[in-house]
Amino acid sequence: MSAEALIRDLRAELDDGGLRGSFLVRELRSGTELGIDPDLQFPIASLVKIPLAMATLERIRRGELDGATPLEVEPGKITTPGPTGLTRFRHPARIAIDDLLYLSIAISDGTAADALFELTPPGEVARMLGEWELPGIFVRHLSGDLNDTPADRFDTADVDLAHSLAIGAVTAGQGHRIAQLDVTRANSGSARSFADLVQALWTPSKVDSEVAGRVRELMSLNLLRHRLTPDFSSDASKWSSKTGTLLNLRHEVGVVEHADGQMFAVAVLTESRVPAAIQPEAEVLMARVARTLRDHLRGTVA
Repeated sequence: MSAEALIRDLRAELDDGGLRGSFLVRELRSGTELGIDPDLQFPIASLVKIPLAMATLERIRRGELDGATPLEVEPGKITTPGPTGLTRFRHPARIAIDDLLYLSIAISDGTAADALFELTPPGEVARMLGEWELPGIFVRHLSGDLNDTPADRFDTADVDLAHSLAIGAVTAGQGHRIAQLDVTRANSGSARSFADLVQALWTPSKVDSEVAGRVRELMSLNLLRHRLTPDFSSDASKWSSKTGTLLNLRHEVGVVEHADGQMFAVAVLTESRVPAAIQPEAEVLMARVARTLRDHLRGTVA
């Protein structure tokens, strides 16, 4: 099947499943790539924690921060609700910067991320992305800002209403009544910009090799493995990634390293038009589409 026919069929599958997305798969050694709307911008939710980790580690490398420095995290001081991590602590904690980095990536701990943002604000992270010549990722606000949406104000029984608002309030230009879903106000990016970012981490680039190596290690420790992992992890491959989730948005960005030496960046950013918080079918569909793109590309560059 030609690439054009494949993409046409995959678009139809996504549409049937109520998804729209920005997909890009790139073989990192050759640069050969295949995608679906790879330049379409989306709010990136917790994907912002990757550039945050890069910026923090770069400042450690420069001697501006010490990874061993403990920070005081008090209950109620940094209020980022989440199912795991520091917001579930009942007592004050002293946690080193290095360990906050681990929590922010491995379990997507928003409180840990905001503690790091207190050291390196969004504007500084954005400036450093510019230093690394990684355009297209916009860092504008803290992780905690993601937790002031209709889903956090409505009763649990009304979560479908929050998702209906998320789906129905978007404009043709991707503006939105919910600030966190408005690409002109939210942290935002595209599949291409995140493929560029992980390529900079996995291949020689302007990013320092020690910084890149530590971010790769952190992404390999990601414990949120329900989305793309089942289609990319095996005994003959290594999958390292970071997820992002907010209302009707489901994202994942990572790199699969095969035993034969091939490496593929996989960037998937999606939005659903199904008003439900839990959608395992959407997780399966986005993974299947991403793997189909990888399989086609792998046959091309093998």
